[in-house]
Amino acid sequence: MQAYDFINNLIPPLKVTDNAKKALAWMEEIRINVLPVVDDGEFKGLVTDDLIYTVNNPNLEIGKMETESLACFVYQDKHIYDVLRVASEHHSNMVAVLDRDLRYLGVITMEDAIAAFTDSLSIQAQGAVVVLSMFMTDYSMYEISRVIESENAKILSSFITVDPLDDSKIKVTLKLDKVELRHIKATLERFGYRIIDHYQEENEPDREQDRIGNLLRFLDI
Repeated sequence: MQAYDFINNLIPPLKVTDNAKKALAWMEEIRINVLPVVDDGEFKGLVTDDLIYTVNNPNLEIGKMETESLACFVYQDKHIYDVLRVASEHHSNMVAVLDRDLRYLGVITMEDAIAAFTDSLSIQAQGAVVVLSMFMTDYSMYEISRVIESENAKILSSFITVDPLDDSKIKVTLKLDKVELRHIKATLERFGYRIIDHYQEENEPDREQDRIGNLLRFLDI
């Protein structure tokens, strides 16, 4: 799940000597609104169509514009989680990938990153989702797993978020390998776990699933 594995080779970098007209033409061709700028292997930031329209000079060289998000990059050996984090911090739909010598290697789009993130969380696997609320001091994945496995179920993946209403509490979102939650919920509650939400899927193996929709539901966005 390293960043290098998800570089999108269909997105070319702009040179500092390219002009605004060429940048817009490339954006229209590949249907994207942002492109990386590279000068002799050095990442110089991102240029957006909004910036180009604001400058309003089709012949102006990219190198003479104030590019954005110079720090919007990850090293090639970073996890896909870091790609999503950097994209969120810079409010960008694209993140550059550099080697440890700061040489430009390519970019990852958020569409590609979300698809990879979804796969890592077993979103496409058949099963239900349960969300627990607890104090951070009470959190133990070992204990939670032990309770769930006592019902012959497995945790496929988990995700932890801080409760926005109480920073001493967390929400633990679990993707399980079982569709039926009735007995699992009862056992969790018997052991003192508070269930604040759950998503129980239909047991239809051939049903199409919306990858991005399931991801957002899993992350409780």
